[in-house]
Amino acid sequence: MRVTNLTQNVLAAIWQAQDNEQTALEQLSSGKRVNRPSDDPAAAAEDVLNLSQQAQVDQYTQSTNSLNGLFQTADSALGSAINALNQAVSLGTQGANGTLSTANRQALAASIQGALDQVVQLANTSYQGSYIFGGTAVTSAPFSVVAGVVTYTTANGNAGINQATIADGLSIQTNVPGSQLFMQPGSNVIGSLEQLIAAVQSGDSTATSNATTAVSSALNYLSTQRVFYGNAMNQVSDEQTTLSQESTNLKSQENTLVGVDMAQAATQLTQAQTDDQAVLAAAAKVLPMTLLNYLPPG
Repeated sequence: MRVTNLTQNVLAAIWQAQDNEQTALEQLSSGKRVNRPSDDPAAAAEDVLNLSQQAQVDQYTQSTNSLNGLFQTADSALGSAINALNQAVSLGTQGANGTLSTANRQALAASIQGALDQVVQLANTSYQGSYIFGGTAVTSAPFSVVAGVVTYTTANGNAGINQATIADGLSIQTNVPGSQLFMQPGSNVIGSLEQLIAAVQSGDSTATSNATTAVSSALNYLSTQRVFYGNAMNQVSDEQTTLSQESTNLKSQENTLVGVDMAQAATQLTQAQTDDQAVLAAAAKVLPMTLLNYLPPG
């Protein structure tokens, strides 16, 4: 009986030493103190919630990154459109000069047409395959030119507003429809450019002056509308800062819950290896002697 007990004790010591060594190796390899729920059920349960929160923060971070790119693209497009309108105002001012020749007026009209074409192209700006200024209809270019007239049809674009969630309980507007930006009654960017082209071509100085004023008014209106995207970029930037800090806090919390002290784990591994070798050495001496003492005489 004593032989059996001693053997079991020695084997148990060997298994324990090897288990301690394996645990230390696993902790060093994974960088975690808790590698399975049984290691620390309470910490493992809290870590599951922590990881879920990290995944949500990562999703919001990706969303804000995409929105930041969208807003930058939209803001840049509107900035270029404003530059084109400034150029058109300058050309219209020249066109109001009643002494211009027909050839000069036609050249000015062609230049203003070029500004209009640029504005239409900018109004059809897309980001990651979606048209920015099409309202909620983002799969087709919202502006088209039919028989020389620019249109914004409900088939291709609408006055819809898009929303995006960037944090728990926080959604923001992500667009201004193209109809509001470029074809707003009273501040019609495209309509005023078309009016200016016709006035310059006609040689009517008064009409040209009035049309130039209309373009200038549309320019001021578009500059005001552009502020939306500047404010949106600032809001997203603020939220990105918050998300970054939240991500840092959650990762720190995760490390506290399940992380391992690498230096301590390395020490434990060394001790476990030493214990394992010592137990094996002791077993090599004790077990054969013990068994021989209890063998029946030959």
